[in-house]
This record gives sequence, C-alpha cells and structure tokens, in this order.
Amino acid sequence: MTKRVAPEPDKYASCPHDGKILEYYRGQFDSVYILLHPFLRPLSIDFDLSCPEKCPSKHEIIEGCEPVSWRQVLNLTGLSSLSDIDVGLRTSIGALKEESANEKFASCLDKLTEEKGIIHPTEGGLPPLLENRIFNALKKLGYEWLWVGNEWGTERKLHWVDDLIENKEIPCHGCGFTPDYRLLVATHWDSHCSLLCSSKENIDKILEVDNFEGFFCTEKTEIYWSLHEI
Repeated sequence: MTKRVAPEPDKYASCPHDGKILEYYRGQFDSVYILLHPFLRPLSIDFDLSCPEKCPSKHEIIEGCEPVSWRQVLNLTGLSSLSDIDVGLRTSIGALKEESANEKFASCLDKLTEEKGIIHPTEGGLPPLLENRIFNALKKLGYEWLWVGNEWGTERKLHWVDDLIENKEIPCHGCGFTPDYRLLVATHWDSHCSLLCSSKENIDKILEVDNFEGFFCTEKTEIYWSLHEI
C-alpha cells in the first residue's frame, strides 16, 4: 500500500508547531506580532469552569465580560514578567515538560480566579474578546473577505468579514488569512496568544486602529517564547 504523505501546509495559512517564528515564515511574512489573549472578568454572565460545554457563546462573552490585560495581571499577582504569566498558563494546562513548568506561577494565576473571579485566557484559538477587534481592524485596512482554515492547511473557506463578526467561524487551532496572502492570524494549540503575521507596515496600521497588547517577534522569538530570551 502506498503511504499517503500530505504536502507541507502553506506558510500564509499555517502556524509553526515549534521553533523560531520568524524563521518559519521567512519568505512569506517579514514581521510577526504576538497577540496576548486577555484574561476575562465576568460582569453579567456566569462561567461554569467545571463544565466547558456550558461555556457562554462568543457574543455573550463580548457583552458580558471585560478584558483584563497581562500588565494588569502582573500588578495583581506580583509576577515579574509576561514570560512568568505565559509559563504559569502553560503549566496550568500541562503544556510544558516538568523541567520547564512552574507550579508557583500557575498557583498565582489560580488564586486570581479564586479570589478575584478573573478567568484565564483560552489557549489554541483566537478568543472572542479579540476576534471582532481583529476583524474590524482588517476592515479598516480595506479587507472585506477572509479565508478561514484548519490547523493542517487541508480545509479552508472564504467568508465575508461582516459575517465573521456576527458568527464564530474560526475553528480551534485554526487560522484566518487574507485573499492576497499578505496577512495571517494563527494560533498554536498550546499558546495563550495568537500570531499576527504581515509586513511591519500593515501591523503598525492595525496597531494604530486598535492597540492590541503584545510584542513584536525578534529573530530569537520561539513558539514557546517564555522559555527563551525574547
């Protein structure tokens, strides 16, 4: 029987699984901005953390929660850096090897939920509190359509951006990329952040529209960025 080997996914429609981020996208995108997924403070809805199936819908979260930035979390927890938060979050979902995990950092973030009701950001997918902000920024840049694909680059569907604002269409671990292949938003499955990939000029324009919390990748930045010098 002939072994079936799938082709490598297109860089304009995929996310690296490990290693240096800019190295992966070389020749496709010259700049990548790490979009930190905000923590959530519920205002008018309840989260049953023991039952993910009862998680509120996208619009219920947008309307019933407020974002809590990673900078605010540093002030509330006493953690010293964004890397500390990232290690704590990855530790809490079992995404790090024992030698890299830090239960103390994870405990600090758990206390934030227990004592202040602030919920951890989700990993592996663009969160509701960022989705429509991204889509509206794309519209400001003149984009009306966006391809939505899965993490393996094997399926994709073209969507009108206004329809994406109304609905939840980007799958877990999936991505969205523009028809001209000049801009991509993708999320690694163990990451509480997403990758905004384009030219530096385009990303700067987006950040002028909406000041997303995050940072630009350097040549050293890896998918597991908090374990390395950034």
